[in-house]
Amino acid sequence: MFNDIGALELLTLGVLAVLVFGPDKLPKLIQDVTRTIRKIREFSDSAKEDIRSELGPQFKDFEFEDLNPKTFVRKQLMDGNDDLGLKEIRESFDLRKDLADVTDAVNGRTPAASDTANSAANGSAGASAGAPSTSLTKTGDTAPDLLKKAPAPDRPERPPFDSDAT
Repeated sequence: MFNDIGALELLTLGVLAVLVFGPDKLPKLIQDVTRTIRKIREFSDSAKEDIRSELGPQFKDFEFEDLNPKTFVRKQLMDGNDDLGLKEIRESFDLRKDLADVTDAVNGRTPAASDTANSAANGSAGASAGAPSTSLTKTGDTAPDLLKKAPAPDRPERPPFDSDAT
């Protein structure tokens, strides 16, 4: 819960507490807060034990953290060690190759020249045999000039603004 609080935040809270409550009342306040937190924890632990005892012996291994939907799905569907093939999907994406293709398209270079340059830079003999090569241009088409502004389509003329109509 408090894992994301840094040293500067704790120091600020301490200075603020000294300024608001004063140095003589601060130790008493800290004792009261810790006592209240301890009572709340004892109350929740006793409530959990009461619920476990009421559920019966078949629910002895029941954990309340399992009621969280993320934890429940992770435990029931994925058995904790299988990521449902997500690792294979993540590894199948080659972001460097995709970014190089986009950069080549913007610079006007052909994708075939960039594939050989990228494979030489990566130390491989060529593109992976099983992976389909992606290209931003259609076969037989010339590469469009992405740096030129496309002509604006003809739009019909807008009627004049009428402030009384709004």
